[in-house]
Amino acid sequence: MANRLSGQRRADAESACAARIERGGAGDVLRLDGRLDAGAVARCWNDIVPQAGPELLVDASGLADLDGAGMALLLTLRRAGAKLEGLAPRFEELLGLVPLDALTRDSGDCRRCGLAERVGRSAGSASRDLGTLVSFVGECGLALWQAVRHPRSVRRRDVLDAMTAVGVDSMPILLLIGFLMGLIMSFQSAVSLVRFGAVIFVPNMLGLVMFREMGGLITAILLAARSGSAFAAEIGTMKVNEELDALVTMGLSPMRFLVAPKVIASVLMVPLMTLFFNFASLAGGALVMLSMGFPLATFTGRVFANTTGMDVGGGLLKALVFSVLVAGAGCMRGMGTGAGAGAVGRSTTGAVVSGIILIAVADGLFAVAFYLLGI
Repeated sequence: MANRLSGQRRADAESACAARIERGGAGDVLRLDGRLDAGAVARCWNDIVPQAGPELLVDASGLADLDGAGMALLLTLRRAGAKLEGLAPRFEELLGLVPLDALTRDSGDCRRCGLAERVGRSAGSASRDLGTLVSFVGECGLALWQAVRHPRSVRRRDVLDAMTAVGVDSMPILLLIGFLMGLIMSFQSAVSLVRFGAVIFVPNMLGLVMFREMGGLITAILLAARSGSAFAAEIGTMKVNEELDALVTMGLSPMRFLVAPKVIASVLMVPLMTLFFNFASLAGGALVMLSMGFPLATFTGRVFANTTGMDVGGGLLKALVFSVLVAGAGCMRGMGTGAGAGAVGRSTTGAVVSGIILIAVADGLFAVAFYLLGI
């Protein structure tokens, strides 16, 4: 009895969908009848997909029902160039909700790929990323140039909101980290130098390191972790919700409408944030020196006597460049957000990683340039 029921279920499953290819002089015709579900697709996929192409005509007038697997098969046939006819309007409406590039092989798992395919995929991905980067830099530069030439075209409210998010909201954590870094660096330096009777040189070291190097660097890393990721998440969510497409449809440039205010706000706020970070670190260093019996006037006098305007200006220049790189990386990752539930998360992670890598590379270039210029 059980064997008879099992056989009946198997017969029902096999008869759920009929897919047959009819050969003809005008071209091949694939006729689909019945229910195109996962089981039917699994049975006919390997026979149908290799023959898909512009010369294949798919007659779907006999389809009574289909599920996600059936939609995937139809999308694959359509993406291969096959002509789809006779599909019921309710199925056609469902297919229209899924973009053709949603089933690209690049988004799949590559665990079974060979070495050559992995290298090819990596090279292709790097090439696409380079093209995207060049295109983004060009469009962003053009948007900023237009903002400089026509300041009234910039949405001041968006710039002020971005300045608040970048600078004002991040100020507590910025001051806290700056204070702790100054305190820790001064304490560790004092512990090492006290054996040589050179604790008095701690303010010299702290002022030079903070104003010249660490202030802009740490501020930019905080910007990448907090604001760069927020830029990518905001723009990426808009991309997933097709709000960017709506802006383009209305004739508004996302680059000028979304990216330029964020980059301008970062450029205006990051040098100021760097100065706050530097003075917070000096407060931490002053606390250590006061605890060791040195007067505050001695600490401040040695800090500013050994710090030149070139040191301060060089640090602020680096912070300015870092702000452009971090804000640009965050916006670029947001603009390049793909489809799917995890796309925004990947863009956010990519924004932080890209921002930190760009900061490190730019800092190295600045070090070489300052050395060659004798700064």
